[in-house]
Amino acid sequence: MPKIRVLVVDDAVVVRQLISKVLNQDSELEVVGVAANGRIALAKIPQVNPDLIVLDIEMPEMDGLETLKAIRQAYPILPVIMFSAVTERGAAATLDALALGAMDYVTKPSQTSREAAMTYIQAQLSPKIKALCGAVGASPSLSITNTPQTSPLGKPATTKRFSTPHKSLESIRCDRRRIDLIAIGVSTGGPNALTDLLTSFPADLPVPIVIVQHMPPLFTQRLAKRLTSQCQIPVLEGSDGDILKPGQAWLAPGNFHMALEKNHSHIQIRTHQAPPENSCRPAVDVLFRSAAQLYGAGVLGIVLTGMGQDGLHGCQCIHEAGGQILVQDEASSVVWGMPGIVANAGLADRILPLDQLANEIMQRLERGRSWRGSR
Repeated sequence: MPKIRVLVVDDAVVVRQLISKVLNQDSELEVVGVAANGRIALAKIPQVNPDLIVLDIEMPEMDGLETLKAIRQAYPILPVIMFSAVTERGAAATLDALALGAMDYVTKPSQTSREAAMTYIQAQLSPKIKALCGAVGASPSLSITNTPQTSPLGKPATTKRFSTPHKSLESIRCDRRRIDLIAIGVSTGGPNALTDLLTSFPADLPVPIVIVQHMPPLFTQRLAKRLTSQCQIPVLEGSDGDILKPGQAWLAPGNFHMALEKNHSHIQIRTHQAPPENSCRPAVDVLFRSAAQLYGAGVLGIVLTGMGQDGLHGCQCIHEAGGQILVQDEASSVVWGMPGIVANAGLADRILPLDQLANEIMQRLERGRSWRGSR
């Protein structure tokens, strides 16, 4: 099997050397070129023909955002992972990069020793490269344009098609279960997916929304502010003690699990730093479990694009409690890991393209309320 060819773009010699050493030690990866800025990188792309680019944000002459715009114009489906600083400025620039078409990001290591930094890069960067390029080489699950007709390689798509069975009277009744909470789990590709989904909801949405997006501190705060500026409903970074209200959304804060707890007549948010689950904090499973315990059949779980399997056990809890589960389909996902494992476990009520999820959610909300009101 050919190695995944990586071009590393960073103005710091030490960073280029570190990334190159780590990636070249992996039998599946090969650094085929390095560049100190965007102009050099753009000249090298046709020379080295990379499968993926690791791109710094702050560089002289031509920074990461300018470079990304140029890459997207010339190479619209070439995967790019941003390598960004864990700062307020870095978080904002990273979200800009994701909106411009970067497929994922890794924050730069804060470790002081060379060995610790290399261990961090190996754990954080290598799996994301493999997930993105494995999708490119093996299936059409990687999609920047969200067009299911072709794969990212421009070849005819071979996406699995899930047929919708004929609905019995019992299944129709299940579709009319009252929904009291929407719980969303998402990872790789999440900021853009959340923007597409949440901007479709009206200001008078009759239920609260709770969200886990795998992101570090500062990034979740910036994402919540950005979503609020784009959506009709406010999106808040969750704080311990916040009371859930209809027509509002809460995003789990970076490095904290977010769970729900009943307090007299209210449901409130609890944040804590229990050990990571599925190597994640916040973890989707933590939120989904607590939602199922409190809301039972009233939970509508949504699993969007992301690598890994966080959310699987939480979806099992929602399913066992009688709740409903929708997942994003493979063709519109950046990585069909999290939604794919839920779908393949038989837990999804429906598997839909991203651009159809909001309409499906609103229909289910309406059916649940009209069914309850007519009884």
